[in-house]
Amino acid sequence: MTTSGRSPVSDSSLQRRSLLLGGAGGAAALVFGLPGVAAADSSAALAAPAFDFDTGNFIDFFQPTDESAGQSPSASIFAPMDVTIFLWFSQLTAVAWFDAVAPYHSTAVGICTRIRRRPSSESATNRNMNIALIHAQYQVVKGVVPEQQQVVRQMMTVLGLNPDDESVDPTSAVGIGNLAGKGVVAARRQDGMNMVGDVGRRYNPQPFADYTGYRPVNTAFKLTNPSRWQPQLAPHRRRLGAGPGDKGIFTVQHFVTPQMGLVKPYTFRDPAQFRLAPPDHSDHHRRSIYKRSVDEILEASAALTDKQKVLTEFFDNKILGIGHAAVVAARQHPDLGIHGWAHLFALHVLATFEPLIAAWHQKVKYDAVRPFSAVRHVYGSRRVTAWGGPGKGTVHDLPAGEWASYLNVGDHPEYPSGSTTLCSASAQAKRRFFGSDALGWRFPVPAGWTDVEPGITPATAIELYFPTWTDYVNNCANSRVWGGVHFRKTVERSIEFGEQFGDRVYEFVQRHVRGELGD
Repeated sequence: MTTSGRSPVSDSSLQRRSLLLGGAGGAAALVFGLPGVAAADSSAALAAPAFDFDTGNFIDFFQPTDESAGQSPSASIFAPMDVTIFLWFSQLTAVAWFDAVAPYHSTAVGICTRIRRRPSSESATNRNMNIALIHAQYQVVKGVVPEQQQVVRQMMTVLGLNPDDESVDPTSAVGIGNLAGKGVVAARRQDGMNMVGDVGRRYNPQPFADYTGYRPVNTAFKLTNPSRWQPQLAPHRRRLGAGPGDKGIFTVQHFVTPQMGLVKPYTFRDPAQFRLAPPDHSDHHRRSIYKRSVDEILEASAALTDKQKVLTEFFDNKILGIGHAAVVAARQHPDLGIHGWAHLFALHVLATFEPLIAAWHQKVKYDAVRPFSAVRHVYGSRRVTAWGGPGKGTVHDLPAGEWASYLNVGDHPEYPSGSTTLCSASAQAKRRFFGSDALGWRFPVPAGWTDVEPGITPATAIELYFPTWTDYVNNCANSRVWGGVHFRKTVERSIEFGEQFGDRVYEFVQRHVRGELGD
């Protein structure tokens, strides 16, 4: 998504990275941040990118720069905040990459496949590993977004690869890549996410549709239980800044993929094993605590600074705020090589995918109210002081019923904070991987960069700086409060809840790297 305040992605950048990765997010913009192409012209002639199979690193080479991070053209299908479906696709790619290079590693064993180890002479250069990675990626695209495979086919041809080579010879790079990609898709096709859309129905499949029978207690028009989630009635929009066809059209939210909590995990058996205290801070029977939670939201809204607005949008765009962090960290360690990148990205994506399953289990369990409903419940028709909308700044005569969060409200219950949980888990996984809390990520932001207040905020160019993973997590958590979509107590608890998954995933990936599976 390119918006008025952000630098467009160059055509050459898209040719180099996006087209190869398969359109429509090339399996969800490839590992939570790699751009795909929503509407590529498959008839256009493409120049061969300057990629050296022998010395290059496919995973690194086709990653975005800071300038293009978070602007994936795949946003026409996956909005940057559509986290459950986006991450489900991403884990397919990350695991396929890991499995595709595992046979060329001295000890690693695949996560979904068990392809026999190859002689070390076959990894004397990077050629075989790069070929295996690209073919694995193509098989993922064919398996889950087949309507986008033509774009990948074209780029593979430009690179001198044959997309029609369906070899499953485990002694060839093409065969290894095909086996890895096919194996991952087969392993996850019936994992509980309802990818095919046939759960509970014989005809007219509805991919990713809910099959759990979830029904909200409240309606968009009546708040019967002020402690429980209320679907929001809002303009048709899944992206900050809206988009084509949004004007004048209003929709009622539906809980997005409540079955996510039933999806098969990689590192645990049952999400119920991870305890999370009830959200007593949004229990309307505890009136003073409930009101305090609401007042914290209004105070944050009234005090919004330009930098806080930038941070809320930075982290709300999961491709940028969470996904690109792994790219930044990897590029700070030039000695990683292909194996290191593959191991890191499996770690990074699983450290967001696994806690997402557990977080969604808790969201269904507690079905907690969002701040916009709680503000109206507490203050009714009274006037409050808060952010007054795009370009309005802080106003002091805002009817509580007209209060709106700075960010779009996610179409799922409030507790826990998914974003904070993922930030915490992925940060802890990378602390373990790199053996340090140091991050040192600097992200320059030009004036007028934001989508909510394009051309206005920030008034002048600023720089975001995350010296440590701890600072990164705290900013991620705070951004959800500043954005008005999560209560303060929610994000505080979500940090602790998420961190345990970073440790769990790190140990899981390392067992596969060392080949110590005990099976």
